[in-house]
Amino acid sequence: MAMKRKYDYANPIAIKSGTETLEQTETILETVRLHEIVLFNDDVNTFDWVITSLIEVCEHSAEQAEQCSVLVHYKGKCGVSTGEYSKLESQCTELLNRGLSAEIH
Repeated sequence: MAMKRKYDYANPIAIKSGTETLEQTETILETVRLHEIVLFNDDVNTFDWVITSLIEVCEHSAEQAEQCSVLVHYKGKCGVSTGEYSKLESQCTELLNRGLSAEIH
């Protein structure tokens, strides 16, 4: 998944015509690749621990964390957070430190 960011930079070249000054604007599009943390099912962690971890680490609401934990239980995995790699790296590390099984895709 990719997200485009739009940046507008004023071009330093100004064109003077009589009493008017015209300025050119250059638009640069940057493609940012989005990643996802995938949480996997295991037979060790309780629903309460998974829910608490998702609330504290991934900033889920209680309802969202509960829904994700049910999906992980029945489907085997669930995407729990999406964003730029640098943001997800610390979240994934914390989930792993809590004994959960997670990967960044």
